[in-house]
Amino acid sequence: MYDAVVFDNDGVLTERTATAVLRRAAMAAFESFDVTPAEETVEELLRGVDPTWVEEACERLGVDAAAFWRERDAQFARFQCRAADDGRKPTYDDASVLADLSVPLGVVSNNQDATIDHLFGVHDLHRHFETWYGREPTLESVHRKKPEPHYLERALADLDADDALYVGDKETDVRAAHAAGADSMLVRREHNRDLVPDPAPTHDVHSLHAVRRLLDE
Repeated sequence: MYDAVVFDNDGVLTERTATAVLRRAAMAAFESFDVTPAEETVEELLRGVDPTWVEEACERLGVDAAAFWRERDAQFARFQCRAADDGRKPTYDDASVLADLSVPLGVVSNNQDATIDHLFGVHDLHRHFETWYGREPTLESVHRKKPEPHYLERALADLDADDALYVGDKETDVRAAHAAGADSMLVRREHNRDLVPDPAPTHDVHSLHAVRRLLDE
């Protein structure tokens, strides 16, 4: 049915990083510049931001925005990699289906490229994928993150895919797939049971094993 499948990572293949871990990473980034942010600034940073917000927040704090974002991504990668090493960011059980899929596979994540590469090493996932993309530690990469299709389009080109499926857990994943001309699959986990994405995904499932069933049709 499909000639390639691309996956999101966090919340799809590996469990999402605990908020407490990300909060410590955010505070470490601010501490590197010897500034103390308001609580709402930290909360906003954890929710996901655009470059304009970063520039405005850094201007208020007297910090260079590009330098801060490099440090922010470095700290987020450092803390998430440590969590993976300690067994606090495991794969979901149904990620075992990767070994049974017969088409070329890829990964596109909004997480840092360094984080994805480390997670793949910890969980022996590199062998399943022909291509994978996380974000570079630059403000420019924030412009390109999902729902923008930039990295997904690159992965589909790498895989020479004409009829692809993108598997995610968020509305932004569904939107990125549609923008890239791919079908979308929303996999339901505990954190997104009640999500009603707009647009609706092509497939709405409760396990990654649904990918294998689709490919077997």
